[in-house]
Amino acid sequence: MTTFLDKAREVLEIESKVIYDLREQIDKNFHQAIETILHISGKIIVTGIGKSGLVGRKISATLSSTGTPSFFMHPGEAAHGDLGGVSENDLLLLISNSGETGELIQLLPSLKRKNTPIIGFLGNIESTLGEACDIAINTGVKKEACPLGIVPTASTIAASAMGDALAISLLDKRGFEKEDFAMFHPGGSLGKRLLTTVEDLMHSGEYIPLINTEKIMKEVILQMTQKSFGIIGITDNKQNLVGVITDGDLRRCLERDEPFLEHLPSNYMSKNPKWIVKTTLAIDALHKMEKYEITSLFVFDEENNGLPIGIIHIHDILKYGIMS
Repeated sequence: MTTFLDKAREVLEIESKVIYDLREQIDKNFHQAIETILHISGKIIVTGIGKSGLVGRKISATLSSTGTPSFFMHPGEAAHGDLGGVSENDLLLLISNSGETGELIQLLPSLKRKNTPIIGFLGNIESTLGEACDIAINTGVKKEACPLGIVPTASTIAASAMGDALAISLLDKRGFEKEDFAMFHPGGSLGKRLLTTVEDLMHSGEYIPLINTEKIMKEVILQMTQKSFGIIGITDNKQNLVGVITDGDLRRCLERDEPFLEHLPSNYMSKNPKWIVKTTLAIDALHKMEKYEITSLFVFDEENNGLPIGIIHIHDILKYGIMS
């Protein structure tokens, strides 16, 4: 007896086979589509209705985020004025499983007058839309994944997968790199990891916990408490960083039960503290902190590695969402 689990597995088998079979449609028409898109100076306008429209929105979003400017245009709105947004430099990508979608067919005369190139993702290339397209790419499937054979399932997967193939082929052809992707995703964790530098997040000026090496430990503790970083930098008379004292160092002093408040910090500081330059990516600063099991790094300008210009704490990086 077939269970719903068996049916679920069958759906996935059908849809995975659909994607596998699409490889045969990566042919001269697909090549021509890539070359045509690369030579237009405008945008790719994607359109479709119903489930094809939903797929079209996803394809348009993927194109835009991978270096090919695109937007989705609803065919109903296009017939009532939005066609004015289509220029002679643009290209239309229409999606239709039947190839006989009336809302798309009614747009054809206006598009032809504009000389707008048309690429179609079509389930039936021998159709009205198939005849009208400059380039028709077959995304037809042998059967849908539903037992009724009518619910758009495998056909939408096919159109979406072909859209991914188109977008990634263009990405590769344009030499689009992860840094370019990050520029289009500044709000996402990837964008933050690839764009955010230490300088963007560091504390500077009066917020840097620093004290001269000639001060006594009592003043060191007061300054450390005021700045709230759990660390303080010890500087010489030229303001160069020569060591650090952490709250851990203070605890160890207390554990030894020795008088130290009137002593100089040079007796307790760690020399050669870990530091980083301001242009370093924040994610790399985080990795350095994890490597050395520390929570803060003093920041230097690359032109003067002796004088600290800031400090960055691990919480500054995590709070910004670098790892989310």
